[in-house]
Amino acid sequence: MWVEFLITSFVVVIAPGTGVIYTLAIGLARGAGASVVAAAGCTLGIVPHMAAAILGVAALLHASALAFQVFKIAGALYLLYMAWSIWREKGALEIVPEGQRKPYSRVALTGFLINILNPKLSIFFLAFLPQFVPLEAAAPLARMLELSAIFMLMTFVVFICYGVLAARVREHLINRPSVMKWMRGCFAAAFVALGARLLVAKV
Repeated sequence: MWVEFLITSFVVVIAPGTGVIYTLAIGLARGAGASVVAAAGCTLGIVPHMAAAILGVAALLHASALAFQVFKIAGALYLLYMAWSIWREKGALEIVPEGQRKPYSRVALTGFLINILNPKLSIFFLAFLPQFVPLEAAAPLARMLELSAIFMLMTFVVFICYGVLAARVREHLINRPSVMKWMRGCFAAAFVALGARLLVAKV
């Protein structure tokens, strides 16, 4: 069961999503250090969803169409705001002198908000975690907490790898305005697509 959990978790984590795209953008704009902070923020953003799944709150969200719609719309609007900011060169891909950069706390907070405003994560963990808890488990809550910790660690490590990889090619891109403009368009379009996908998502 552990092998299945690790393989499934890895596939889920490496799939390009809002957290991956945000971490890549921060790595390109500000380097490896900031990408680690972004990865931490995105990872912390999944903690409330895991807690909701473990405590059963996600079941209520699943049952309440209104609650799900509210979270879904808020999350989609935030992703569209991210796209607009990037396109205006004021968001995650903004290139500014080091002394004028936004503090790391702002980088982490944005990553946190990106994930916490996605109600699909709660539903995902509600369906995902129990599959790997045997019915005969003596302490199912402890097992779910253990699985959650492993998933978070994997998320953090994979996101750091994405961010550091982006930082490695940073110097080859930031001095090429045409390339950066093209990349801003791509990242903005990615956030628009993710926002649109969330907006049409159903429980």
